[in-house]
Amino acid sequence: MSILRSTLAKCTVFLSGLLFGLGLIVSGMINPAKVIGFLDVTDNWDPSLLLVMLGALAVTTPAFRFILKREQPLFESKFYLPSRTDIDGKLVGGAALFGIGWGMAGFCPGPALTAITTLNSSVVIFVAAMIVGMLLHRVVVE
Repeated sequence: MSILRSTLAKCTVFLSGLLFGLGLIVSGMINPAKVIGFLDVTDNWDPSLLLVMLGALAVTTPAFRFILKREQPLFESKFYLPSRTDIDGKLVGGAALFGIGWGMAGFCPGPALTAITTLNSSVVIFVAAMIVGMLLHRVVVE
């Protein structure tokens, strides 16, 4: 890959992440109370997370259909898509840990990384624990 293509690819990734982060901020999804309010279906249910997810699906679904008709991405030689379709213990366990952590803290990685800009101590602790968990996974599992 040429230096120009590599630079354009990195800029595209950066701008995509910036747009994603701004979307999280505008939608209020960096506030863990929004997520917990969505999960609390018995008391004061907050449907705003559902609306954000539906909006994301409304954009992503047609975009994937359009983009995957191309022979290759703009800045890569091929698409890197998942090839496995089976459900194993690692997938189920990882999904369960993700869901439990998300429900307890009200954060998942994207919103947490966006919210760290607030320097709120609970967000910093969450991100630090997330990084430690990723490093432990690398040592223990891989």
